[in-house]
Amino acid sequence: MIPQLVTVRRRRPDGRWRRLYVPVLPVALVLSPLLLLAVVGGVVACLATQVSPVGALRGAGQLLWALPGTRFEIDQGRTAVLVSIR
Repeated sequence: MIPQLVTVRRRRPDGRWRRLYVPVLPVALVLSPLLLLAVVGGVVACLATQVSPVGALRGAGQLLWALPGTRFEIDQGRTAVLVSIR
């Protein structure tokens, strides 16, 4: 299943957390013209380096499919960021 929601939490200097919810589908629809250009550029790069474009797209799809449930946290000094993909 592709990710539906990305949650970003950032700790403010006063210690409170600020949460930002980013829905994946509307953002992907808004950025779809750029996504199309990125796919075309990726296919051209694959052909230039003699890599199978179908294999590269399949690998990117498998990576996207594995993202739900991923969490990563960055904590350095007073700055903390937590990103959770659902």
